[in-house]
Amino acid sequence: MQKRQLGKSDLQVFPITFGGNVFGWTIDEKTSFEILDAFTGAGFNFIDTADIYSRWAPGNNGGESETVIGNWLKKNNNRDKVIIATKVGGDMGSGKRNLSKKYILKAAEDSLKRLQTGYIDLYQTHWDDETTPIEETLEAYDQLIKEGKVRYIGASNLSTERLQASMRISFEQKLPSYVTFQPHYNLYEREPFEASLEEVCLEHNLGVISYFSLASGFLTGKYRSEADLSKSQRGGGVAKYLDARGMKILDTLDKIAAELNTSPATVALAWLIHRPSVTAPIVSATNLKQLDSIIKAPDLAITKEQLDYLTQVSAWH
Repeated sequence: MQKRQLGKSDLQVFPITFGGNVFGWTIDEKTSFEILDAFTGAGFNFIDTADIYSRWAPGNNGGESETVIGNWLKKNNNRDKVIIATKVGGDMGSGKRNLSKKYILKAAEDSLKRLQTGYIDLYQTHWDDETTPIEETLEAYDQLIKEGKVRYIGASNLSTERLQASMRISFEQKLPSYVTFQPHYNLYEREPFEASLEEVCLEHNLGVISYFSLASGFLTGKYRSEADLSKSQRGGGVAKYLDARGMKILDTLDKIAAELNTSPATVALAWLIHRPSVTAPIVSATNLKQLDSIIKAPDLAITKEQLDYLTQVSAWH
């Protein structure tokens, strides 16, 4: 398993990012620690979270995931061994997204406190806020970088136009530029990223860390009919995949998984890892068995023919 450079940064990561959205939501702190220990114990080093994880769960206020990660870092005293990414700009209770300078500077302090660290390796714009000029957002990041609180910045969920504008403005005004982009991307959800965003990422050498890499669990093969949707809290988001194309993708994953003596999830992640634009797909696990199928993906001996077949079967145009 080889480390990969994250965009134009000097951050070196192994090709799976652990998604921290499950911490403090579908798994408690004890289980979160076990999974983080197993993930890093297997040699991986990249953990992604956000300040709003997981505000949507009953009784939560946001910041739960960062708090779990912070407690884990303190317990293990291993901050220098891992790359921590978090995000800012999502609605933390005000009813709107916010990327103003004042808001970002305060949100960064809150994240640092919860993470119990002096710096964030990758600080990402979570959602766009079109009421704030791009320059103002980048100026906030500039200040945080100069203060040593943030090493690099990334973006998530921006439109092609806004991502291009951000890259242009950072260049013209000598402000920090995004080194990563985090799109919703997987074997089923290909069009939004591939249609135009992928080209921008390749042009600017942005490290791509895709989220929903397993389509909310659909690509694991766990959901194959309407009856399966009640299997987990995330089942409701999977119904849209139960169409002819989705079934064809699952059949192909089953076939290749059988050929390679592995799981459909491992194959689906291997496909992403082998995409020329992708650096390290983000994926979550709520137990050690799920984690096992994830960590096998980078070393899977998948052939070019198998990868091409998956690309062809899942084609969106």
